[in-house]
Amino acid sequence: MRPLRRVGTDPVPRPPHDHPHDDPHATPSVHPEVRGALALEPSPLVWGPPGAVPDERRLRLLGQALAEVLTGRRPPETVAERLTDQAYRELVRAGRMIKATRPPFAGVPHVKEPRDGAVEMCLLVHCGERSHVLALRLERRGIQWLVTDFETA
Repeated sequence: MRPLRRVGTDPVPRPPHDHPHDDPHATPSVHPEVRGALALEPSPLVWGPPGAVPDERRLRLLGQALAEVLTGRRPPETVAERLTDQAYRELVRAGRMIKATRPPFAGVPHVKEPRDGAVEMCLLVHCGERSHVLALRLERRGIQWLVTDFETA
């Protein structure tokens, strides 16, 4: 896994292009940088063979990213690859659901596996004076896990 870096603090020069097909004059990546947000790993959520226990650290980062979208601090397209089409449409339609006086911070996820190929988790999102709960359901699609539904209160 790549080490986490803090996004949006000081400008950091981009690393040299390693891939021969990378064009320095190409249009920006589909993953815009998000100022002041915690990092969300660019690789898809993939966890070993069926029945493998999900990596809770990556689940927390996913919850963090969705909390940032729901507070209006992150554009929804930055998490589009981690949601089904229907869940993404619901996320865009929901817009800013959480009012926050400070950037959200997702706590440790509580994870259950109701059946093989499905994971449900909830986590507490600290947003200042009031905290919120975020619940997610992920299902395995091939080797990748995608969010199929979410709720917040």
